[in-house]
Amino acid sequence: MTVNKCILIGNLGRDAEIRNTGGGATIANLRLATTDRRKAPDGTWQDHTEWHAVVAFGKTAEIMERWGKKGKSLYVEGRIQTREYTDKDGNKRWSTEIVANEIRLLGTKGDDAPATGRQDTQDRGGTSGRANAGGSTARGTAGRQEPQGGGFDDDDSLPF
Repeated sequence: MTVNKCILIGNLGRDAEIRNTGGGATIANLRLATTDRRKAPDGTWQDHTEWHAVVAFGKTAEIMERWGKKGKSLYVEGRIQTREYTDKDGNKRWSTEIVANEIRLLGTKGDDAPATGRQDTQDRGGTSGRANAGGSTARGTAGRQEPQGGGFDDDDSLPF
């Protein structure tokens, strides 16, 4: 048994690039940034950003055409795929990307995201995927108390 599954939560580094094939299929290319905060040897915190190439097809790509704007927070689920191609100089190159089968727009109700909903889509492999047209973080928090000082800012405050 093998598993090829990737889950990312990050921000778009630029607007989605949309193109249509001759057969009418819509394809979206996304650049998603994920950031990891690390403590440097000198004790300061540093951010390390990793950039991911994401490709979406069909209805998911169409949603990205409208809502995939620079800075938008996304949940992306898909598989990792490496393609080989020849560049304009005749050199063999490889490109690794995430082929999305589900993308969810994250944010709050105040964002410009549409109302919550899902649409079934088809990717090139014929498997069903979903695009959530609304932010899954838009749930209300009325009546809930947030704990005070619940975050851990440095290694000294970790409970283990």
